[in-house]
Amino acid sequence: MLTFGSAEIWPSLLYIAIGLAVIALVVLILVWNGRRRGSRTIALDAALTLSGWWILLSAVSAVVFIVKAFTVDWAELHGETYVYVGWPDSLPCSEFGDTATTMLTCRGASLSEFTVTNASLGLRLLAAAAQLSTLALTTMPAVIVAIICFHTLRGRVFSHMVARALTGGAIAVLVFGVAADLLGGIAATTGLREVFTPDSEWYPSAYQLTVTPLPFAGALGLLALAAVFRQGTRLDQDRARLQQETARLQKDTEGLV
Repeated sequence: MLTFGSAEIWPSLLYIAIGLAVIALVVLILVWNGRRRGSRTIALDAALTLSGWWILLSAVSAVVFIVKAFTVDWAELHGETYVYVGWPDSLPCSEFGDTATTMLTCRGASLSEFTVTNASLGLRLLAAAAQLSTLALTTMPAVIVAIICFHTLRGRVFSHMVARALTGGAIAVLVFGVAADLLGGIAATTGLREVFTPDSEWYPSAYQLTVTPLPFAGALGLLALAAVFRQGTRLDQDRARLQQETARLQKDTEGLV
């Protein structure tokens, strides 16, 4: 994710453009290297390399999350809670929107991103589990692309391994997607309950948990793709069987002649 901030929009857009240009340059270098080697699978080679880097960076991030859970005394939490934080009184806003000038409508937001210091080990592990679930979910596309490219480059595009990988990827997307949705809210509310006592006005009275339909849609798409690859595998097997029978018939015919 590329994130930049500035007082004006154009510097931020410039930084984003520079970041995208660097990524494009890396891709161009991979393509140029493939052409220099005379490769006929440049797109597959580049996709395999980039997905491999993606997986490597994700593995490093996972190690950092785990080590941080055991070595620091604070926990970073990201998840919706029932704790509502109002805007300060010094912020000009209209209570009911009945104003003749352009003005904010007074409101606030739920406390969803915060850090708890001197957090217990259990809370740090829960926060790490939420981060790891999100990381695993965002890494699954790279894993699936790497498997498909690897087998395609070896002439096994419609293989049982690819179909199994897609089915396993569908299960992983569903599990990690639901876990990421749930663990974020659970960890955030647990963190607030660890900080405040039950008689505090800031103590969350309930857990606010949400599961989005995206993991289910992603899993369904991967299952459909797995079905396509299984059908391709059967067609390849039928074609190979037909070629073997044709070759056998030709051999028998030559023997009769």
